[in-house]
Amino acid sequence: MLGEYIHYGLLIALAIALLVAAFTDIRSRKIANWLTGGIALAAPLFWITSGLSLWPDVAMQFGVALAAFAVLAGLFAMGWMGGGDVKLLTALALWVSPTLFVQLLIVMALLGGILTIVFGSWHIARRQKDKIAIPYGVAISAAGLWILNAHYLPDAAQAIGAG
Repeated sequence: MLGEYIHYGLLIALAIALLVAAFTDIRSRKIANWLTGGIALAAPLFWITSGLSLWPDVAMQFGVALAAFAVLAGLFAMGWMGGGDVKLLTALALWVSPTLFVQLLIVMALLGGILTIVFGSWHIARRQKDKIAIPYGVAISAAGLWILNAHYLPDAAQAIGAG
């Protein structure tokens, strides 16, 4: 029973961290290293409380995170993505199952497109000539929260109700 409370406490902590990432990205267009580092460092505790086996479950989480980092670092190198966004998505890949991570990416892309249209319109309306900066951490965080709500937290409500 204590393990379940720790498990769901970690999910709540992740949700709070995602909210902090979104708000700080809106405010300063930066996502703090301590935040993404904390998310990544808490993942092994989440794996333990989730009952993931070292092979193949944890290895798969690492593999997806490594692949995500490789692709996203390339996007960063081309100037298409911020470094904080790369680190946040890589850290999330350590938490979310590979299938759900693909869903997270799809939701993130859709939300990011909407965010880009909104910020682009605002930028044009204000007739600013500087480069537009999209707080993509908002789309990443919203997609992460959607995954948590749709796939992880319903289990929490069921576990608490059964307890």
